[in-house]
Amino acid sequence: MQKTPDQITVLLSRDFPVIAADLLKNEGFIVNAWNQERPMTQPELVEKAKKSNALLCGGTDTIDSRFLKECSHLEIISQFAVGYDNISIPDATELGIPVCNTPNAMSDATADVAFGLMITASRKMFYMHKMIAKGEWSYFRPKGFLGMELKNKTLGVFGLGRIGVEMAKRCKGAYNMKIIYFNRKPNPQAEQLLDATLVSFEELLHQSDVLSVHSVLSEETKGIFNLSTFNKMKSSSIFINTSRGGLHIEPDLIEALNNKIIWGAGLDVTNPEPMHKDNPLLSMENVSILPHIGSATMEARNEMARMAAQNIIEFYRSGNPTNNVNPDFLKKKQL
Repeated sequence: MQKTPDQITVLLSRDFPVIAADLLKNEGFIVNAWNQERPMTQPELVEKAKKSNALLCGGTDTIDSRFLKECSHLEIISQFAVGYDNISIPDATELGIPVCNTPNAMSDATADVAFGLMITASRKMFYMHKMIAKGEWSYFRPKGFLGMELKNKTLGVFGLGRIGVEMAKRCKGAYNMKIIYFNRKPNPQAEQLLDATLVSFEELLHQSDVLSVHSVLSEETKGIFNLSTFNKMKSSSIFINTSRGGLHIEPDLIEALNNKIIWGAGLDVTNPEPMHKDNPLLSMENVSILPHIGSATMEARNEMARMAAQNIIEFYRSGNPTNNVNPDFLKKKQL
């Protein structure tokens, strides 16, 4: 017998924007929302998930094999994020649990951060601000603290999806930058829109003045930006990562910057997160770092909450959840 919403408990693992809980409650679901500022511990998450039918979780929640084994009864998992590398998709699929995400909700917000990091790194803005705060703004230095201009440079995009396209649009519109990209498969729409050129990974490294990372984190991409790849980039290049910290090896990035293998970097994601306050990257004059705030606008976070809740609502309405990342779950359900 099919359950009605008033028989379904949805666990919200964090203090998400109120629109998520409101949408679910308006549909008649029972909502159990974590309302503390700190995240739940893993035992707390397991305990509460065991009493729930559906889980609306965040990208920092660990939904691994152990969790899914203990919570195999869950009927759907909806992630308040685009990425889902924190979730064991093969295990969820094997258990017949659909996993959903919130694509496109944060494309503009994250692209703005990538664009801003490119500008601030190119002009050493974060470092200059710290100088003022330390009382070190003294006299004019004609050859001091020189940055670089971005007009007519080449932007290389690693992962030309929704966010990568928005970053490229900003770079082309503001600075007439040439757009090259590396993808698993061509993006003909972006090529037409941006006059973008698909290149090999090697060519991306060799040709990019700014290399901006917008890829998912997977076994294939984990640690792909390391000392070997940095050595293939221009000594004048800037590395930007607003995707996942796991795509770059941080000690290798530090070495590449210290030895002037590359010129600068802008990071909204670090490896590990959170970054330690004594990390040498924080004191480098041509590096800009933010604490993973790519989606941190009111508009983006509200839309993420709406989409994450709507994924669950649609699943219980039709059996076909929106924004499903593991459609093979249906095969397991039918066995």
